[in-house]
Amino acid sequence: MEYKGSSAYDQHRFFEQYIARRYREESPNEKIKKPVLFELLDDVTDYEVLDLGCGDAFLGLELLKRHCRSYTGVDGSKNMCERASQHLKDRRGRIVHSTMEEFDFPPFTYDLVVSQLALHYIEDFSMLAKKIYKTLKVNGQFVFSVQHPLLTASFESLTASGKRNNWIVDNYFHSGKRVEPWIGEHVVKYHRTMEEYFAILKQSGFIIHDIREATPQKDHFKDIEEYERRMRIPLFLLFSCRKPS
Repeated sequence: MEYKGSSAYDQHRFFEQYIARRYREESPNEKIKKPVLFELLDDVTDYEVLDLGCGDAFLGLELLKRHCRSYTGVDGSKNMCERASQHLKDRRGRIVHSTMEEFDFPPFTYDLVVSQLALHYIEDFSMLAKKIYKTLKVNGQFVFSVQHPLLTASFESLTASGKRNNWIVDNYFHSGKRVEPWIGEHVVKYHRTMEEYFAILKQSGFIIHDIREATPQKDHFKDIEEYERRMRIPLFLLFSCRKPS
């Protein structure tokens, strides 16, 4: 069975195994992606923030600690929304159980729209980018991460354990649906080249200020072998964009 969007996270076994992987000691999300994400973000003091594909909303906790005025997290998974609501209990945040495609983007509302490793689940990124542009205030920031296109191009090199010994890059310039065997399930993602992401953002009206591939930093790792393994190929692609005045 193939799972689209966030539906896989509502399978109990998949969800629990994902949470365990996400917060393991050498998680690349924490060691590689998170530091770069925060380098790209504005000072969020008094910001109205929208987090698309918010997951368990730990990013929301971080942003609220950094004094954003409000935080709205959107996720299509009931399990994720329940976990996120627990994390945000008694804080200035709210969680909306909705897919990104179905969410009602209010115009000129948010100072920052952020998304972590969720937009590669979206088939029509062009349409979503236009909605994000609409919902931002003038000079608002859009920062997001996706799986690097070198990874989403082909999943042929995945082993049964989920680890790669070598990486196969194939059909890179053929954008579209891919099915990744992940945590015992088959998850649908959508491959786009770096050039395509850039073009869609530009066509939607954004000014792209920065593009990062999240080079691993040695001092973030306790395990030197894990650091060397992560230096072999980029895992993440991040964009920092702005709605011009």
